Amino acid sequence: MEINGLPVHALSVHGAVVFGPLAALAGLAYVVPALRDRVRWPLVVTVVIAVGAIWVSYVSGESVRDNNEFFRTGEVGAMVETHEQRAEVLRLVTTGFAVVSVLAAWLHTRSGPVRVLLGVLVGGFALATGVWTVLTGDAGAQIAWNGING
Repeated sequence: MEINGLPVHALSVHGAVVFGPLAALAGLAYVVPALRDRVRWPLVVTVVIAVGAIWVSYVSGESVRDNNEFFRTGEVGAMVETHEQRAEVLRLVTTGFAVVSVLAAWLHTRSGPVRVLLGVLVGGFALATGVWTVLTGDAGAQIAWNGING
């Protein structure tokens, strides 16, 4: 998968590494009751963009790996395997984060235990998304800086 000769993966990862942490920060802000009303729509927008970018990155990354023997063998192959395993977790965590965030925005007027539960879920998924974005991005950067150039 390419755009003008450049792998889509090289383009889409930029959206993932920008919007993943932004969505995570918006999710953590959503947990603060005083900010919840103002943050819910920016949260939904950023998490939907993040999940889209992460899915495109995941699928296009598989295409890069499958079409290049260099990324499937040796030390670089092991690095790619680590990156791919982390990306799988990130894809699932961020998808859950998006579902919970949209649900929280939709049920925003609820009070009591439902509101508390949604806040806890959004906060937990936000934290997990932030952590897995960093871990996955670091594994990808290791391939670029140490695997290809090393």
